[in-house]
Amino acid sequence: MKADSVNFGVTGSTVQRGALVARGQRLEYFTLAWNGFEAAVALVSGVLAGSVALVGFGLDSVIETASAGILLWRFRVDVDAERRERAEQTARRLVGVCFLLLAAYVAIESVRALWIKALPERSLPGILIAAAAVIVMPLLARAKRRVAAQLGSRALHADSRQADFCAYLSAILLAGLLLHALLGWWWADPAAALVMVPIIAHEGVQGLRGQGCDDCA
Repeated sequence: MKADSVNFGVTGSTVQRGALVARGQRLEYFTLAWNGFEAAVALVSGVLAGSVALVGFGLDSVIETASAGILLWRFRVDVDAERRERAEQTARRLVGVCFLLLAAYVAIESVRALWIKALPERSLPGILIAAAAVIVMPLLARAKRRVAAQLGSRALHADSRQADFCAYLSAILLAGLLLHALLGWWWADPAAALVMVPIIAHEGVQGLRGQGCDDCA
């Protein structure tokens, strides 16, 4: 009877973890769909409007889409603790490199736009996608943190921080786009992009160092 109780406990725990992994996968599939749409709108709108901030935001969405794909890969090896840890370390470093490259691109393009006084066009689609991201991303981040805490997954917790990070960027982007659209401040767009740079670079450095949240395990 005692052995049966132990086996039932192990089986119950395994089933519960499997359900949590499935929930995490659903969140990552939603992330793939949302960020793919977000990236397409931001990049097309940014190129058409000549907006450095919008293009930078779109590229950030591409990186987050890649990160969601990496998390899905990590969930597939969840049953193997050793492979799971290697996947998490690899994921953080790959995403870290992408963030640092993005920070360099945004910094160079922002300085260039300010130097030549590039005048971006007003972008209603850009404003709408930034406003939507301000609402959607905090909710997504909260859902991911809840699952990460139950799984003890540093990788998923770090991914939830990227959703928070996207919300910060979208708020900065929205402010820059609105200032330009309503007040005609042409410099607000590259200035908003420059504000993004240290935030993006910080995330990249943390990823390269393999650092994650210390309290998520």
